[in-house]
Amino acid sequence: MLNRHRSSTILSGFALLLATIQLNAAPIKLDAGLIDGEVLPDSGVHVFRGIPFAAPPVGDLRWTPPQPVKKWDGIRDATQFSGACPQDGILAQMMGEKLPELTEDCLYLNVWTKAPDPESKRPVMVWIHGGGLTLGWGHQGGYDGTRLAERDVVLVSVNYRLGPLGYLAHPGLSKESELGVSGNYGFLDQHEALKWVQRNIDQFGGNPENVTIFGESAGGTSVNALVASPLSKGLFHRAIAQSAWVTETNYAYLKEARVAVKSAEELGLQWAGRVLGEGAKVDSLQALRAVSVADILEKTGDLYPVVVTVDGWFMPDLSENIYTRGEQQNIPVMAGTNTDEGTMFANFLPYKTVADYEAGTRASYGVHAEKILDLYPATDDSQLFAIKNQFITDSWFLRGTRNMLEGMDKVSSNAYQYHFSRRSQAMPFLGAHHGMEIGYVFNNFGPAPADPIDKALGEAMIQYWVQFAKTGDPNVEGLISWPTFKPDSDQHLEFGDKIVTGSNLRKSAINTLNEIQKAQLAASEGEDD
Repeated sequence: MLNRHRSSTILSGFALLLATIQLNAAPIKLDAGLIDGEVLPDSGVHVFRGIPFAAPPVGDLRWTPPQPVKKWDGIRDATQFSGACPQDGILAQMMGEKLPELTEDCLYLNVWTKAPDPESKRPVMVWIHGGGLTLGWGHQGGYDGTRLAERDVVLVSVNYRLGPLGYLAHPGLSKESELGVSGNYGFLDQHEALKWVQRNIDQFGGNPENVTIFGESAGGTSVNALVASPLSKGLFHRAIAQSAWVTETNYAYLKEARVAVKSAEELGLQWAGRVLGEGAKVDSLQALRAVSVADILEKTGDLYPVVVTVDGWFMPDLSENIYTRGEQQNIPVMAGTNTDEGTMFANFLPYKTVADYEAGTRASYGVHAEKILDLYPATDDSQLFAIKNQFITDSWFLRGTRNMLEGMDKVSSNAYQYHFSRRSQAMPFLGAHHGMEIGYVFNNFGPAPADPIDKALGEAMIQYWVQFAKTGDPNVEGLISWPTFKPDSDQHLEFGDKIVTGSNLRKSAINTLNEIQKAQLAASEGEDD
């Protein structure tokens, strides 16, 4: 008995030793130095957290393109996530998450991989978080990459500069730049992270020649911009834009006012005046760089109009125009929206009565107002929430998505459209709301157990997404066939209580919104002349 007990004790100790050894994986050699991560005991997935991909954008590097990481000696600990880029804490409150430390030194990424074997050549998926380009971070709870890594994908999530620290355009910054441009620093951060992936991802078992970028909301906006940008050519090979936020008002030309948007530099000067105070020299970069992060957050609030700057370099034109001309990258694309994108943003349209709604629409759209009111008619105040939801869904998200897909049809690569319609069971009044599909793509449903429909839908969606990352075609044997997108039929795959094919998703409404946008832009250009 004693010998048996002793043997059992020895075996238990040996098992514990093996587990300990497993949790301390061999260091990974990057171009900047060695790192050591963690192995998750339940899945065996290797996680590397808080890896710097650019120098801290602080001091004189505030509002400059990202600079190279300084090399380090020894082995850098990569078991802890970094802080988040400076932002308001409202997103964390909404998501019930603890807000990470906020710091300008925030240009870090995270990697999940099944095995860091340089010979594995696994497909790579780079996640770009949403949050209106003002909120969020790469390691939010819903973005855990374990389930994707278990499917033989190397998952990378990225931080990028946000709000005025990430997107400020300013005449002084343009003058300081060798290229004469400013703004888009957050996009340049994403671009730098993709360059890091090209240099280093093979050490994690990833294939630098098979990289898929994907993101939701502002992350989808980022995907839309990166595919359109000539700077990004060769850094990725497939793209997935989920609920991309692309409108006529979140793009601005660097030095010219267009439609309802001032020039990006003028918006920047207005912000500088608010932050520096009355009588300050708004053109002083020294003064702006001396302002503390706390003061920037306090004095900016939610008033900073973050825009994609058409600078002639990163973004040579409105992305819509680039896609219309077929000048974007020729790569496979997936893109889609949710049925009720607008429910979370309905309060952005302040209308309380039908009379307010009609008056506000006429003030905003002028000669085009009646077309808008015909598309989104309201005869009773109780209808306004539904009207706001549909208008925002169409104009903020679906229009830009469809234009991107139509643009991809002008080049030779296949494009695939999805429509997510599974209603929230926890918050049914929000419907299939903005961001809801993320939990299904990552197979992270939070602490509450998903019901059988959710589990089946999540299993199918993660298969489609992973297959697309592997091959550029989402179709998987045994699942509903996903047709390629063609503008004439507008075919798509709908993810709801069941998975079905559909066509002509809000096509007439989107066509009308496009006509109005083109007329407004033409009128604006005529005024400039």
